[in-house]
Amino acid sequence: MNKNALALVLLTTLLVSVAQVFYKFGVKSLSLSFSGIFLNYFLVIGLLLYVIGAVILLFALKKEELSTVYPVIATGYIWVLLFSNFFFGEELNYLKWLGVGAIVCGITFVGFGSSGVKNG
Repeated sequence: MNKNALALVLLTTLLVSVAQVFYKFGVKSLSLSFSGIFLNYFLVIGLLLYVIGAVILLFALKKEELSTVYPVIATGYIWVLLFSNFFFGEELNYLKWLGVGAIVCGITFVGFGSSGVKNG
């Protein structure tokens, strides 16, 4: 995988994961009205981070194949797991770490599959 594309996708996942943290902070004081959503600065920041992440992802897709780039987005699950523990004290148990291992293995397999390794 193109190193620049990989860096862009990882930056995208980081931004989108931080957006999730802002969403979680924002829903604590969410007013269930249309204006309440857009007056909640946590939610607005989260939305802006999503937009920035989407734009960065476009640049990564310009450099690399979709089937190579998109699986790397699964690293967002890892970021969210770590951020959830840090900001909200959510538990990190062995099953969650096993899931992280599975994600890393999956991304690695897709990466090798995209590097020109032929079947059979």
